[in-house]
Amino acid sequence: MMGRLGPFFVSCLLAFTAGHMFNYTVILYLQEAVGSDLLSGIGFGLAFGSSIVFGWFAGVVCDRMPPHRVIHAAQALFLAGLACLWWAQGGASSEARVAWVLGGAFLGGLAWSFVGPARLTTLAQMARPDELRPAAIIFNLQVLVGFGLAPLLIGVVRSRAGWGAVIALAAAGFVLSSMLIANLRTQANATPSGNSVWADIGEGFRVVGADPLLKQLMLAAVLAYAMTGPLQILLPKLAREVLHLSELPRGAYLGLMALSLITGGISALVLARRVHHGSFVFAGIIATYLVFASLSQITSVALSAATLACVGITGGMVISLVVSGIQAQAPVAMRGRVMSMYSITSQVVPALSGVAAGALVNGVGVTSAIQLSGLVLAGIVALAAWRMGRLRRYSGQSS
Repeated sequence: MMGRLGPFFVSCLLAFTAGHMFNYTVILYLQEAVGSDLLSGIGFGLAFGSSIVFGWFAGVVCDRMPPHRVIHAAQALFLAGLACLWWAQGGASSEARVAWVLGGAFLGGLAWSFVGPARLTTLAQMARPDELRPAAIIFNLQVLVGFGLAPLLIGVVRSRAGWGAVIALAAAGFVLSSMLIANLRTQANATPSGNSVWADIGEGFRVVGADPLLKQLMLAAVLAYAMTGPLQILLPKLAREVLHLSELPRGAYLGLMALSLITGGISALVLARRVHHGSFVFAGIIATYLVFASLSQITSVALSAATLACVGITGGMVISLVVSGIQAQAPVAMRGRVMSMYSITSQVVPALSGVAAGALVNGVGVTSAIQLSGLVLAGIVALAAWRMGRLRRYSGQSS
């Protein structure tokens, strides 16, 4: 499988690393160069939240046309967004730079709306049926590694060459990612029906709503991804204001997520047939949120790093198991629409929680914001586990 799908997985790793570099650049630039936590939350919301509007359309597009074409178009939008960020930090006036950053963030958000469902739909066409679950976990591993690797790369490159080099590296990642799949060919999933886009979107909702397990897996994805926004907004401030780390150590601290997420994703791949998926998903999410809340009370760099690694490992396992379950449950003809719902969840929920985290830290400070975020989310997940019986009984061995 890896020999046949290897170039696609490498392309995914490059694209998702560059995409998360894009997001972190928006957040850090608005926090540090502009000096606004609230604007950084809004910027992150634009960069990841636009899919709440465009993601539904993206799912229909991925079913109606070859998804490899959608991948290339989405990555071109990322390059346009990076051009806006480059102009904001290098050429725009101080009065206009916030508008350029937010405009670039919106273009990045539009790109995120399409690239996730397009890559997931493409993967389902490339992998054989018996390969789909492990392939989905490996795919999600690329997403998680990109999320963790991005701040480390930013810290190293920025400390030596500045924001311009960071933006150039992200752009090179997208270009190389597209080159790796330049010869890839896919097909439309759905036969032409004459339905409107809205009718096709509605059909996707009906399919998910009619399958209790698929619906509850989607809700589990919402619960799992609610942590991503606070992680991206609050951890940089924790590293700077509580742990007092300088630029390079701060990048290494944030980049620790890369190693822990890799470990979590690999663990999910190894243990997928040995753990009860439903029970592990709920227990893992609750444990992750409680451990995250404990970061607010830790001032030792070593202990904080170990705690953060536990968050990454458990979170990586949970998200990998959830996405593999959704991919396995999705009907072939509706896969673009179903996976677009997952992609919307993976982008909009972090965006909304990121905006909330930005507002919260602006009002109560970073330690209280971390503690409140972790404890409140853990309570919500505990309530959801009690109500979502179908997912609690899900072993992960049935399709």
